[in-house]
Amino acid sequence: MKSSGLAFGLLSAVFHLFWTPSTGLKTLHLGSCMITTNLQEIQNRFSEIRESVQAKDEHIDIRILRRTESLQDTKPSDQCCLLRHLLRLYLDRVFKNYQTSDHHTLRKISSLANSFLTMKKDLRLCLESQAAVVKALGELDILLRWMEETE
Repeated sequence: MKSSGLAFGLLSAVFHLFWTPSTGLKTLHLGSCMITTNLQEIQNRFSEIRESVQAKDEHIDIRILRRTESLQDTKPSDQCCLLRHLLRLYLDRVFKNYQTSDHHTLRKISSLANSFLTMKKDLRLCLESQAAVVKALGELDILLRWMEETE
């Protein structure tokens, strides 16, 4: 009798885990891509270190990313590619190169990096590599014009 009650309890727990939606998970639809992530958890990790990171920012008058409105202007067909490139920037340049002696902050940054890596793996490549090279080379005039106008 006890074993059937235990088996029923275990079966109920497994059923609950697989059929109850996970708290905090959000599905993002980015053009033709879709990822599921726990944005609330990522925001919580960042909020724990935000003040200590921002205290080191000596260039408060310079913004890399404007407010979210500028990102919202991205065409749906480009959202997947934009997010993939931003995640790559944070993974390859930001998280790897941030220096601090605060071990708590380093652990949180490592956790953020792992979350970003998981999201990046879920995103497919934006363009095949040769098409991306051709596209970038074909649009080199835009970069050159911008550089010329900044004199």
